[in-house]
Amino acid sequence: MNDRVRADAIQRLKSTAGHINGIIRMLEEDRYCVDVIKQIQAVQAALNRVNESLLDGHLRTCVTTAIQGDDPAERERVLSEITEVFRHANKSSS
Repeated sequence: MNDRVRADAIQRLKSTAGHINGIIRMLEEDRYCVDVIKQIQAVQAALNRVNESLLDGHLRTCVTTAIQGDDPAERERVLSEITEVFRHANKSSS
């Protein structure tokens, strides 16, 4: 992972952690449910953006290197790993 992607992911996750703490406070203060739900959705969207960025970086570096490399076992391992990530994501969204 390159330094820019890592720094961006760390910053986004720190920001997200702050938002989660805000959601906890909202629940402790018995705030309006729809307002809490909207904040949770915002956090989920932020996490999805981090996830997409990390996946994009992985595809452009590790996966590309494995596909272009001479080791068929490594190529298969990396492709299976990516397939499993998507399989798990599809199960989670069902």
